[in-house]
Amino acid sequence: MDVGKIQFIDRLRLGFAVSVAKSVTFIVQFLRLGAASVLPGAIARRIQPRLLELLSQQVKNGVILIAGTNGKTTTALLLCTILERKGYRIAHNSTGANLENGLMSALLESTNLLGTLDVDYAILEVDENIVPRVLTPLQPRIILCLNLFRDQLDRYGEVDTISKRWTKVISTLPAETVVIPNADDPTLSNLGQQLPQRVLFFGLNEPEHYLEAIPHAVDSIYCPRCGHSLDYKGVYLSHLGDFTCPKCGFAKSKATLESSEWSQILVGLYNKYNTLAAATAAIELGVDQATIRDSINNFQAAFGRAEDLVINGKRVRILLSKNPVGTNETIRVVTESTDKTTLLVLNDRTPDGTDVSWIWDVDTEKLVERGGTLVVSGDRVYDLALRLRYSEKSLQSKLNLIVEEDLRQAIATALEHTPENETLHILPTYSAMLEVREILTGRKIL
Repeated sequence: MDVGKIQFIDRLRLGFAVSVAKSVTFIVQFLRLGAASVLPGAIARRIQPRLLELLSQQVKNGVILIAGTNGKTTTALLLCTILERKGYRIAHNSTGANLENGLMSALLESTNLLGTLDVDYAILEVDENIVPRVLTPLQPRIILCLNLFRDQLDRYGEVDTISKRWTKVISTLPAETVVIPNADDPTLSNLGQQLPQRVLFFGLNEPEHYLEAIPHAVDSIYCPRCGHSLDYKGVYLSHLGDFTCPKCGFAKSKATLESSEWSQILVGLYNKYNTLAAATAAIELGVDQATIRDSINNFQAAFGRAEDLVINGKRVRILLSKNPVGTNETIRVVTESTDKTTLLVLNDRTPDGTDVSWIWDVDTEKLVERGGTLVVSGDRVYDLALRLRYSEKSLQSKLNLIVEEDLRQAIATALEHTPENETLHILPTYSAMLEVREILTGRKIL
């Protein structure tokens, strides 16, 4: 079959796939069954298996892929905000649906009935486990590698396995591909140093923010090259910090931007990393620093990521907490505040990972020691309650622990215990976060 006929058939199937996908989107949204962020892509993909490739080829200025364990949604939204302020049209999986069907649904949303995609950039946050499968069809212009932490071990395995797969596939991409890894993550710093493409790094250079000690949830404190223990001057979170290997000389890469010269979006030191990642990519794309800084100063949180709501006259802050490192950081945000009421929600559904043993790697002792009221709920509420009880140093603890199986009632109870002048912090896993927001706002996200 000649090339022209193949291209004609591809275009015909693409147009049909788009028409069906848009019909599905309309029905799902009309019936208020969700945001239609996954199903349209799943159906369209069955009609046109090359959907992702054919759509990404039409993005005028290229695809920007954002991968990592934590921070993808916030970093993607910030970069999207920066580019939109410059007048660019963006395709973006804003609901956080970051598997293949979600990526396709995001691109389909900006595609007309003829299968033509008219956008300047596609900013796609991608689940770290599917990066090797989507890099070839997407052919991204920029790849942002945020971090690699243990997350959903029942699905992914250890971080070094993921890193090796990333390195193998990224190294086959065109030389003009720009890769932006986190210099403070030994695994990703090493990845960037091994690649043939153009590599820019982002990271912190602010020793005043070092943790007092390496946390229990640390992952990669060994040299990714020789396996020897790394020497750390200090860590910022988990294994992210300033390191060298005394045996082979491997060391942290130099960051492109001086972190102390940049303010950060939202609360929590982890959001400084998200800020620097987005800023480094935006500068590489030619955006002026004034626009970037103004976007940072006026940034609004993505759903569930340090998102602030007002419910019944009381302020509520939702801090997604889905793995040991992320939860330790959200606990740090809570303990640095003067607020004394916290709701923790632990689910074990597919989006969360069915293995919840990770809660024993979380430094819940810091949360318990400060006292106050902790309300717990979710599918694994008793596992969580047990973990918190084991965190108490004595039976005379000042902790008021409330166990409530029903999430709606748990939220109501937590709000009742929150004084008018304080903030209720809610720390949910992913599926729990979606439930919490639906209860609080009356709207589904997915």
